[in-house]
Amino acid sequence: MKIPFSKYVNGRDEHSNVSDVLDGEDIDQVEELQNDFASYVGSKYALATSHGTSALHLAMLALDLKRGDKVVCSVNAHPNVPEVVRHFDAEPIFIDISAGSYNINLDHLENYLEDNRSKKLKAVIVTHIAGSCVDLERLYSIAKIYEVRIVEDACDAYGTTYKGKKIGATGADIVCFDFSSHLKKNICNGGMLVTNDEEIIERAKLLSNHAIVRDENSLDYIYDVTNIGNDYSISQLNAAYIRAQIKEQDKKIKRHQEIAKMYSEALGGVAHITIPSMQNEEDPFCLYIVKIDKNRDSFAVELKEAGVQTGLHYIPLHLLSYYKAKYSLRVNDFPVALRSFQQVLSLPIYASMEDKEVKFVIEKMKKIAKTRV
Repeated sequence: MKIPFSKYVNGRDEHSNVSDVLDGEDIDQVEELQNDFASYVGSKYALATSHGTSALHLAMLALDLKRGDKVVCSVNAHPNVPEVVRHFDAEPIFIDISAGSYNINLDHLENYLEDNRSKKLKAVIVTHIAGSCVDLERLYSIAKIYEVRIVEDACDAYGTTYKGKKIGATGADIVCFDFSSHLKKNICNGGMLVTNDEEIIERAKLLSNHAIVRDENSLDYIYDVTNIGNDYSISQLNAAYIRAQIKEQDKKIKRHQEIAKMYSEALGGVAHITIPSMQNEEDPFCLYIVKIDKNRDSFAVELKEAGVQTGLHYIPLHLLSYYKAKYSLRVNDFPVALRSFQQVLSLPIYASMEDKEVKFVIEKMKKIAKTRV
């Protein structure tokens, strides 16, 4: 048996929507996707993009990020987070994670903002690792005090709820989603920028299509360009496919939670394996991250040889050559993220995963753990 790290299953609705596009049906799948998604998460506005990174990049454009500006983010994030900041010749500021989670440490964030008050400090990008959230009420309070914008990187938090509200409608200035996130590749790419701010969405819409404007009373080929934008558009085919999956997302999350419970009940107490907390009933377990206290990499190699693929979320940004050299960062500058990175391992988890496949992963985990001394 071979267990992939992630797997997507196509249903009848996906085929139907894609067929509508191929058959030339008069349905704007992109517009329908945006409307369906805004309704699903409870936001006022949603703008579909070609992928999650383009949504983050467009968010920086919408916030009018400029050269020399600063954007704070967790040191434990995918490289696309600081990457979109650097494309503006702006500066990412890295913050360590909390010892009890894989997310940004709010105490460290607040201390940094207190000690570095500046008009150049434009935003904080908060990544929800595995869909698990920081204390968002405190985060938004901090943002108001220090007058910074909050952009949430919700690539792992599609469908996640926080105190009953879905991520995308809890109070951030902008939230960015990715329908084909890191190591969990869908067959279609797509992203989404959501906001409740009319000014932000209007600017994002303008800049998402080269800042082209047209006079409704003129011929279609007459246009003007009012700013510097780019092309962030999603195709009708991708939108059609992704749109069909929205109605299934809550069901998928429920299955993820069931699998996470199976993992935790079987692996809790197993030597050399630390399971994630199961205390928060709202955790979607988009990822199931364990800690291996004895040579994580060799553990992962043995799992791969046994037919089980795994993931890693993430290599801390200060260990990557570009950021390490650019900002003269030292290995021990972010000790919590470093210790976490040395042990974390993401196990396979996806909605179509069968119980027998979960048990297979558990069996291999236990077998390998027994060989550790």
